[in-house]
Amino acid sequence: MSEGAAVSPADIVREAASLRRSLEAGFREEVVTSLYGEVERITRRAVRDAGAQPLELDQRIDRIVTSRALGLPLMLAILAVVFWLTIVGANVPSQMLATALFWVEDLGAGAFDGFGAPWWLTGFVWHGVFRGLAWVVSVMLPPMAIFFPLFTILEDLGYLPRVAFNLDFLFKRAGAHGKQALTMAMGFGCNAAGVIATRVIDSPRERLVAILTNNFVPCNGRFPTLIMLATVFVAAAFPPAVASLVAAGSVVAIVLVGVLFTLVVSWALSRTILQGEASAFTLELPPYRRPGVLRILYTSLIDRTLFVLWRAILTAAPAGAVIWILGNIVVGGESLATHVSQALDPLGRAIGLDGVILLAYIIAIPANEIVVPTMLMVYMAEGMMTDLQGFDALRGLLVGEHGWTLLTAANLMLFSLLHNPCATTIITIYKETLSAKWASIGALMPLGLAFLVTFLTATFARAFLGY
Repeated sequence: MSEGAAVSPADIVREAASLRRSLEAGFREEVVTSLYGEVERITRRAVRDAGAQPLELDQRIDRIVTSRALGLPLMLAILAVVFWLTIVGANVPSQMLATALFWVEDLGAGAFDGFGAPWWLTGFVWHGVFRGLAWVVSVMLPPMAIFFPLFTILEDLGYLPRVAFNLDFLFKRAGAHGKQALTMAMGFGCNAAGVIATRVIDSPRERLVAILTNNFVPCNGRFPTLIMLATVFVAAAFPPAVASLVAAGSVVAIVLVGVLFTLVVSWALSRTILQGEASAFTLELPPYRRPGVLRILYTSLIDRTLFVLWRAILTAAPAGAVIWILGNIVVGGESLATHVSQALDPLGRAIGLDGVILLAYIIAIPANEIVVPTMLMVYMAEGMMTDLQGFDALRGLLVGEHGWTLLTAANLMLFSLLHNPCATTIITIYKETLSAKWASIGALMPLGLAFLVTFLTATFARAFLGY
């Protein structure tokens, strides 16, 4: 600006924006560190210390929980316990709920037949729409009803801010915000809930980074596929005594791969379309407190579980209808599902999968929970979503009859982890950003990455491992 010229507020803003580009990395952190250093200097001059006081209980716990050596291992151990409780605890209620809902399906279909309804109407309503809803509810509700209360207990206890504190250095290097760790943890229950949780991040740029990368955290809708693959393929190569531990370790490993992709993509976004420096993360750790039972029940079951489940139900009903139509309309002696899967097969083979798997993921855009039953329906040429009792029968179908290999399982794990978010999450991204552009990027960027990673993996395995 020329000397003596009138300076307006707009001129000051433009000059500040221009100078901001010349700031060195870590400038904001240096400012915050300087402020706290000045506070400490003033405190030493103004306050007389009567001597060292014994640490309070909160401080003694934080010495362990936030330590450099034990903080991250303890966090992984707690996460593993939450996963174990969620997976193991959901098995029985999920099976009971599925049995009850499929009994309602049989009852309703029988009533339609008794009234003389045509077979296609009975099939469309009960074996299509209702069965799709039954799969989603029976698979999603029990894990969410366990995971969200456990997550809310950690939140109410005051542990989650410690998680953000421990992970801040990783997200800072990726150009993101430490609070993104909290939104990732919520994404394990449901990515749509994880997107909503990004409201805790004040910076619009860093909040967008968290929204666009939350999909790399596997939600409970993807766990049935991951657990099935870990059990049928990975654990099957080990003795029965350690098979369950190996399967659990495989799932944890794929979760860590998702965290790695979250950091890498956050770094890439922060240096391209969402360019910027991570804002200073000043966090005052709250005291530990006793969780409130009523608050936990309301927040976890009403505000999170039922809210997310309702959105999933609204998007799963059309998927059930599409599955039934593709499986029951026959052209040239084969169903539409078979024709479409055959058309997709060359692309599927190129990335180490097949056309049936790609078709299942296209149909499952509304809800990831229906991927496995859709694949089985097409493989078995059934007219509705189906299931196989026992992993031995499942392995025989996939490996013996349809030629699945360890490459197929590994690439399906990667594709399940990286592919586009479900319709519920895409809708939530749009509602949170009010932008079709960001919703489209949030859907297409992970899908492109999934195709790229699986293609490279398949190419490497065929060139060097003989697949």
